[in-house]
Amino acid sequence: MIHDAQLDYYGKRLATCSSDRTVKVFDIVNGSPSKSASHTLKGHTGPVWQVAWAHPKFGNVLASCSYDGKVFVWKEQTQGASSGEWTKIQEHTLHAASVNSISWAPHELGAILACASSDGKISVLTFKDDGQWSPDTINAHAIGCNAVSWAPATHPGSLILPQQPGTHQPSAFKRLVSAGCDNLVKIWCFREETQSWVEEEKLEGHTDWVRDVAWAPNIGLPRSYIATASQDKTVLIWTKDSPTAPWVKTPLDPSASTTSNVAGKFPDVVWRVSWSLAGNILAVSCGDGKVTLWKENLQGIWECVSDLAS
Repeated sequence: MIHDAQLDYYGKRLATCSSDRTVKVFDIVNGSPSKSASHTLKGHTGPVWQVAWAHPKFGNVLASCSYDGKVFVWKEQTQGASSGEWTKIQEHTLHAASVNSISWAPHELGAILACASSDGKISVLTFKDDGQWSPDTINAHAIGCNAVSWAPATHPGSLILPQQPGTHQPSAFKRLVSAGCDNLVKIWCFREETQSWVEEEKLEGHTDWVRDVAWAPNIGLPRSYIATASQDKTVLIWTKDSPTAPWVKTPLDPSASTTSNVAGKFPDVVWRVSWSLAGNILAVSCGDGKVTLWKENLQGIWECVSDLAS
């Protein structure tokens, strides 16, 4: 079973991972993966749950996480006799249980990888100038952490807020959101003065495990969006209109487009949520084998704009 598939930044490579404990990288030729131009990356000893491409400014770098509790960072060699080959450049073994989710930070922050584990912890790996990886650990969700997602590095509202004379635009900041088996969504912020991660906010709304979380891209507009998917068959959209405003939750309602669903409930467990690059369309992957696309209309109501069978 294939658990995840991710295109790289330019859409020229496809990485997949599966229960056979391998990661595969395919070249995209004429819009389709080429089996003749593929690589199989081996090393995990359990099913591989997720893969994630780093920004191309760091080279051809791919991360993978597995049920074996490990996170591998792979890099394609571009010089010498081994050019074109993939090698493991980092093996992260700090977690004591399955690592369920990985997410690269916005490239403005540097090469930083967040990892969410069933041991309840989030680890944040930062690549240093000396070539070493420096780990931080967050005790996030006591009974398990299912997913993690980074906030945009751009400050909300920075695109339209006037800059005062003699002041500088605020620097990029580190903030991420996590989803747990405790039915909670938590927002974490890195405090430079103490060099530590602190819990900034706790979002309550789901009645069962939160399976996935995704913070929407933002180019500097005031409103922030977070989407969460849960075992309770719901998807919540959390919005925040200003740094001092509270987060407001809005459930997606699949029953508006079909009569077969209970209001506010999807037909099955909702496993994944993913935003488009522009942050205005949300893809929802459900246990019934369908992917639905959602968009907010001018009245602020979320509508299903496409229903795709897998």
